[in-house]
Amino acid sequence: MGCMNRGPYRAIKRGLDLLAALALAPLWGSVLALAALAVRLFDGAPVLFTQERAGLHGRPFRILKLRTMRQGDGPDEQRMTRLGRLLRATSIDELPQLVNVLRGEMSVIGPRPLPVAYLPLYTPAQARRHDVLPGVTGWAQVNGRNAISWERKFELDVEYVERMGFAMDCKIAALTLWRLATAPFRRGGGEPIMPVFEGSKKTEEKC
Repeated sequence: MGCMNRGPYRAIKRGLDLLAALALAPLWGSVLALAALAVRLFDGAPVLFTQERAGLHGRPFRILKLRTMRQGDGPDEQRMTRLGRLLRATSIDELPQLVNVLRGEMSVIGPRPLPVAYLPLYTPAQARRHDVLPGVTGWAQVNGRNAISWERKFELDVEYVERMGFAMDCKIAALTLWRLATAPFRRGGGEPIMPVFEGSKKTEEKC
């Protein structure tokens, strides 16, 4: 199944990304506009948060997100605003990344793009997550998201690279929609914040 990554599905997938992003633009654009206005009114400027992330083959690009934290120093958990928690719990803060999809920097579905600073820390197996375009949602996001370890996330990312296809993407899309629909009913105050990735323990033991 891994050959699908380099075969016809890659071109088909890009077409599906454009179709989905453009067809649903009135919907996600309206939600994004309202959310951006709320960030501006309650949390002030800037509305958008941008950061350099590693894309296909590790090439850097600037990811777009709605700002969910106060500016300044301190732990992420302490800087998270009340509105930011809501935006993260519902994944509305990720909507600007559909602009990254339209630019060809991301896909709707794929491994989540992570900071460029992490690139030297991956094992060769983990680095395979960059063999496909990063996604707005992905296999790791519907199988634990921030409740699982970095190592498990990367295992799921590589599993996606190996199994990528139309059926797999449909499954992830359906599970993502289910998570979004049930987000208001889940307890726990939203998703936990992942710690900074400092390299896998197995890698550190070999050094």
